[in-house]
Amino acid sequence: MFSISAAVVGSLLAVGTASAEFQGITIETVDNGMGLGTTYRVYVDVEAGDQVDAIFGDGVDLLTLNGVDGASFYQNEFGGATSTSINSNFFAFFPSLEWDSYVTIGALHADGTPFGSNALLDIGIDFAAFEAGGTLSTDNGSWFATPADAQVYELDGRVLIGQFTVDGDIEGTINIQGKNADLTNWQERSISFSSAVIPAPGAIALLGLAGLASRRRRS
Repeated sequence: MFSISAAVVGSLLAVGTASAEFQGITIETVDNGMGLGTTYRVYVDVEAGDQVDAIFGDGVDLLTLNGVDGASFYQNEFGGATSTSINSNFFAFFPSLEWDSYVTIGALHADGTPFGSNALLDIGIDFAAFEAGGTLSTDNGSWFATPADAQVYELDGRVLIGQFTVDGDIEGTINIQGKNADLTNWQERSISFSSAVIPAPGAIALLGLAGLASRRRRS
């Protein structure tokens, strides 16, 4: 099966033959106002009451996130690779910290905004290259939170999985594990997205979406 990712103005949407739980990927552009490049927030779109529990890569389907054409991720010296390292109490002293590049499930910062706590975990991922501005990649790792953690649940139909500030565009291929509102599991693999995919107006009018086709498989 195939899905199609699309970019429309500042909000980039991966949609198409989505299953009942997985609805696509949205990339939201945020103005950081600091000349650091473009800040993108990447969301998984799901049905009401659904969860996103994990983003992962394995030996079957690699996870990769990178800047397009050599663009590099902005990494603040006071930040870290995950949202648990983003201390919002420091924003007043180090404003650029707010725009660090990091991965997450739901929560924006270490304090759990907007959920009140952040229990994000990760395993098997070497973040060294990413923390140096380069590619994040794993064939045996994940960042995740448990179904008992409020941050895994959708807000307004989507779950944040990362913020990336980059001097260009971003692209990636991820695998997603989640739960439906009835707590049955779902999984989507090899979901690709790119902030560089800007459809022509005629394509938007014709399809309502355009862009990057990505292989997806139910399990």
